Amino acid sequence: MGSYLSERELKDLDSAQEGFESPVPTQIISNCEFNPLPQTPQQKRVEARIKELADGYAGKQGLSRRAFLQSSCGMAAAFLAMNEVFGSLFDTSEAEAATPEMAQERAKALSHQFIFDDQTHFVHDDFKQTHLLGVGLFAAEYWETDLNAEQLTLADYKFENYVRQIFFNSDTKVALLSGAPFDDPAWWLIPNAQIKQAVDMINEVAGSRRMLGHAVITPGQDGWMDEVDCALEERRPDSWKGYTIGDPISAETKFPWRLDDEELMYPFYEKAVAAGVTNLCIHKGLMPADYEESWPEVWKHQTPWDIPKAAKDWPEINFIIYHGCLRPFLELPDKALAEFEESGEITWASDLARVPEEHGVSNVYAELGSSFANSATASPRFAAALLGTYIKHMGADHVIWGTDSLWYGSPQWQIEALRRLEIPEDMQEKHGFAPLGGATSTTKSAIFGLNSARLYNLDLSADGNDYAPMHPDKFDEIKQTYERAGGLVPDAACGYIK
Repeated sequence: MGSYLSERELKDLDSAQEGFESPVPTQIISNCEFNPLPQTPQQKRVEARIKELADGYAGKQGLSRRAFLQSSCGMAAAFLAMNEVFGSLFDTSEAEAATPEMAQERAKALSHQFIFDDQTHFVHDDFKQTHLLGVGLFAAEYWETDLNAEQLTLADYKFENYVRQIFFNSDTKVALLSGAPFDDPAWWLIPNAQIKQAVDMINEVAGSRRMLGHAVITPGQDGWMDEVDCALEERRPDSWKGYTIGDPISAETKFPWRLDDEELMYPFYEKAVAAGVTNLCIHKGLMPADYEESWPEVWKHQTPWDIPKAAKDWPEINFIIYHGCLRPFLELPDKALAEFEESGEITWASDLARVPEEHGVSNVYAELGSSFANSATASPRFAAALLGTYIKHMGADHVIWGTDSLWYGSPQWQIEALRRLEIPEDMQEKHGFAPLGGATSTTKSAIFGLNSARLYNLDLSADGNDYAPMHPDKFDEIKQTYERAGGLVPDAACGYIK
């Protein structure tokens, strides 16, 4: 990733919460890790059409525009607008947008769908890096308001808002809490010990296993294997998280590493296998267009170059590649889509997708965090191409759902985008892609949660478990109360827009 935004850059941006309150984003949102791109002409057309549809339907339903857009009908209307601008890629209808009973019946029927979010984040309460804390702190610090910065930051990127957005404001059933390493420890979003504490707290309150957690590894740094030992002995993680780039925000990263480094990594793999913690989530991809100049020497660590040998040597380890190794970053997906239409290739993502068939391995997976979020509404045809590429070469059983929330607010709009998305017929025919199917198709059900359930040994059989569908627990009770009280604005997003 590129470096975090400077104070000057932040002053040129607006709060995402000041943007149009659409059920789905109508422009790319930054989490302060990158400068967001301005609205495209297509996104402006989508936003204008959503407003038109909302004004038309809201009055007939006796609602304000705002209330309509927060409803299930408003979600359907948003995807109608998307179809009008980008082509018919989403399953929606005028009847659904116009008929509250129809929209509510659909939402209720899908509310029990098993969804496992493999990549979620929040920051610890003592996090001091103000450029990441979000809209509230920025407003309090730079706009000379009377807002209470501490309260606002807690409402944006911290634990309380995480629980609301992930568990009560979306259909997510189980979430994996992640972290990120930096050369400067002060930048760690949440330490490993606090990840474990959060996991235990959520599960105790819920009365079921609603949250899983990572232990972040830092190969090459002093004492990193001691931290691995501590994690295994004192706070056994559900899986591991690593960044082969080292520090993800600095091209001067001091500790890049390779998955196939036998001297550095293979002793770790031995410990992980012996302990039975064999899921390894690896951040790759998401580099700017000028990566060869802006990240000289180290950019290759974001590619799949080190996956084949490690995966072949360690079949017991599941290598879950975050962001699906998608290269494009700090740019609209349009150029990547044009390249795909011309060649059938998506930079780095296609290379990852071919690893299993080219190297005879079955333990490599593509996770969708951020990659799907930043294409589903900006260029849904590209999102379809990305999914089609992974599924064709890796199989639907090797594609993992993740949203990178909280950075994009509630993950519900991403869930709805995948539920409704279909690969266009011309793309299916040209590239040999299979259709995605309906919201609960075998393919989408696998991606949404069944694949991760298998990886994390969650029993989804119908006999005596908490997942098929999940038996009512404390969180279910709280969510019902929460929904009766009106819930939270479903599109509430944290971050910045231009």
